Amino acid sequence: MKWYRYPFWVFDMDGTLTHSIHDFQAIKRELGLPLEQGILESLKHLSDNEAKPIHQRLEAIEWELAGQAVAADGAVELLTALHRAGAKVGVLTRNTKVNARRTLETAGLADFFPEPHILGRDQIKPKPDPEGLCHLLSLWEAEPAQTVMVGDFKFDLEAARSAGVFAVYVDPGGHFPFLELADFSARSLSELLPFKVNL
Repeated sequence: MKWYRYPFWVFDMDGTLTHSIHDFQAIKRELGLPLEQGILESLKHLSDNEAKPIHQRLEAIEWELAGQAVAADGAVELLTALHRAGAKVGVLTRNTKVNARRTLETAGLADFFPEPHILGRDQIKPKPDPEGLCHLLSLWEAEPAQTVMVGDFKFDLEAARSAGVFAVYVDPGGHFPFLELADFSARSLSELLPFKVNL
């Protein structure tokens, strides 16, 4: 079976299904967190009392950004093609589930994803941990070799590697700094569309 005929697809959300509008360095500055480390990774090193107000502010920032979400180029077309082909699709994000749902609704993508197929950091360990992928595989009774993970950052690709699924790397800028972690690369979801005609 060729990878583009796989029946199970998991998508990162921000920067993959939607245009990237998150300035993570600016968010880290606002939250007073180190610039050289991931936000969630920095929060893990704080006490509960220190982390709670930062989590609350982070979720407020993400909620505001969710209301500005715009579908990425080719997202609707690709998801439509996968739906018509009978594929199961899910979202695995480092955002919260409520913000993920708001983002998908704002971007016009919510109808493609059943509620149990949307996983956020408040439900599972965040990427690069493969827990979310393993949860969806179990839910779908899918094998890793039948599954594709699509994302725009190293955490997505590392999670895919750990779970043993096919890793598709999308980088609109065409720089691909994490190319060694990917099985296939594209500058947009639109570039995956030619493969869908043979599903």
